[in-house]
Amino acid sequence: MNWCTMLYMWLSALAAGAVMLYVSLKFLSPYFWEDLNYFMRRIRFKTRITRRASKGIHSLTDMFMLQVQKTPNKPFIIYEGNVHTYQDVDRRSNKVAQVFLRQEALKKGDTIALLMSNEPDFIHVWFGLAKLGFVITFLNVNLHSRSLLHCVNTSAAKALVIGADKLDNVSDDPVPPHLTAQTSMINTVLYIFTSGSTGFPKAALISHLKILSVCLLFAQCGAASQDIMYITLPLYHISASLIGIGGCIELGATCVLKKKFSASQFWSDCTKYNVTLFLYIGEICRYLCHQPKNEGERDHQVRIALGNGLRPAVWEEFLMRFGPIRIFEFYGATEGNIGFFNYVNKIGAVGRVSIFSKFLNSFELLKYDVWKEEPVKDKHGWCVKSLKGEAGLLVAQVSPSTPFDGYAGNQEASERKLLRDVFVKGDVYFNTEDLMLIDQDGFVCFTDRVGDTFRWKGENVATLEVAEVLGMLDFVQEANVYGVSVKGYEGRIGMAAIVLISDQQFDGKRLYKHVMDFLPRYAQPRFVRIMEVMKTTTTFKHQKGHLVNEGFNPEIISDPLYFLDEHVKSYIPLTKEIYRRVITGQIRL
Repeated sequence: MNWCTMLYMWLSALAAGAVMLYVSLKFLSPYFWEDLNYFMRRIRFKTRITRRASKGIHSLTDMFMLQVQKTPNKPFIIYEGNVHTYQDVDRRSNKVAQVFLRQEALKKGDTIALLMSNEPDFIHVWFGLAKLGFVITFLNVNLHSRSLLHCVNTSAAKALVIGADKLDNVSDDPVPPHLTAQTSMINTVLYIFTSGSTGFPKAALISHLKILSVCLLFAQCGAASQDIMYITLPLYHISASLIGIGGCIELGATCVLKKKFSASQFWSDCTKYNVTLFLYIGEICRYLCHQPKNEGERDHQVRIALGNGLRPAVWEEFLMRFGPIRIFEFYGATEGNIGFFNYVNKIGAVGRVSIFSKFLNSFELLKYDVWKEEPVKDKHGWCVKSLKGEAGLLVAQVSPSTPFDGYAGNQEASERKLLRDVFVKGDVYFNTEDLMLIDQDGFVCFTDRVGDTFRWKGENVATLEVAEVLGMLDFVQEANVYGVSVKGYEGRIGMAAIVLISDQQFDGKRLYKHVMDFLPRYAQPRFVRIMEVMKTTTTFKHQKGHLVNEGFNPEIISDPLYFLDEHVKSYIPLTKEIYRRVITGQIRL
């Protein structure tokens, strides 16, 4: 056998082995290559941050100044038809900085609160203050009285900025370099408040490192400098400010900024400005699906949507109606140290776990007792991990590489977010207060908030699952499901607040048949409340607290109420007499 024959046989065997390996991975681990690609991208992005830091780029403003030097005349912000280039934003932010340079009472490291709605000056003020080394607090413009005062006091702000319309005669000289220099990427530079759907908002501490990491999300989706991003979410929220504006800077892209989300103007704006990317959160995609259909709603260039909170049924409807947009769902909390990213666009998932995940995140899903509202523990007092396919409490280990920085001015709330001695003495985990599950294919799915899931008849009821079923009906625009207490019963029984689609009537018989067909008995809402408008946070998350407190009493609720009556097989009006018979035990639930 000559050497040519041997080489041929060796190469043939190698090729056959490679083919067999590929086929085996495709069948045994169908997402292996996507998992590997995502893992390598994460490593590459992490290395990018480190490499930039070695060159003196420690902050978002450093990144911004780099883009100003590279593309000074490129449009950065488009607002109400007006174009603001990277250089324009730099110069106006310098004007803001010059104003504060004159304030001798303020020094680098002081906190300044920013109370402004979506407009270019929000960004000018933000960057101007950042150039001087101030810590900035983003305030929700919808807060009033006690809540607003609480946020200002919590952040210990020395000044409050509510506008920037007096800058015409101010110099736009650059800030002296010694004032802009940042030495540590772990310094706190932003306070961003959580939504405060229950209780007062809490100020999450945001470092340079977290900002630079979050800014890479759109890059992970495959976005590039030629893309045009549409931001309709409030800038005081982490999605719009850091993922959106920060993401634009990371890419060197252009942002179309909207003062406020408008479902009726959304697609016309996308077409007008050649939008290719947009951010969503909460119910935005549902609102778009409920808009009347028009012929031009697919005449857009949008290719990527990034966000969270998109329910599977809405996801499918959105794609069918508006075209093949790649939807990247992610999971993460403003203050959290754990995140997931659905890089394969699997409908209904917030991310994946793979053989590479342990190199990226250290997290666990714990068995959780909904009734006691605490993790299940074994006989030795250690927490118990949930099984694959079983919902569990998501916790993430706190370490130098995955820190939890806590909340400003609220040590008690910070400590409540930590679980100690989880598996061994001395370990510490961040409690997300979210119930998640990992399915048989490794996809991570959000199940419910710990406080939202309730227990009835010995079973756990996930409110999002029930709301998803109710939303399948053609007369239901949105549903908010929660548990209410009934005298004489343990746990809480299901109730649903429903907003009807315009010009549609409530159909008690259809709803009854629907819940009987799709929900187990313990999960069927026994009470229904018809509302004109659903109360939400400014990021479109349903508020439940006031609904739970009001219960199902027709004496105090003016909205139409209905009761599931198994005898007539329908939801019937909940009268004062039916209410009396329920609370006195004459009607058994």
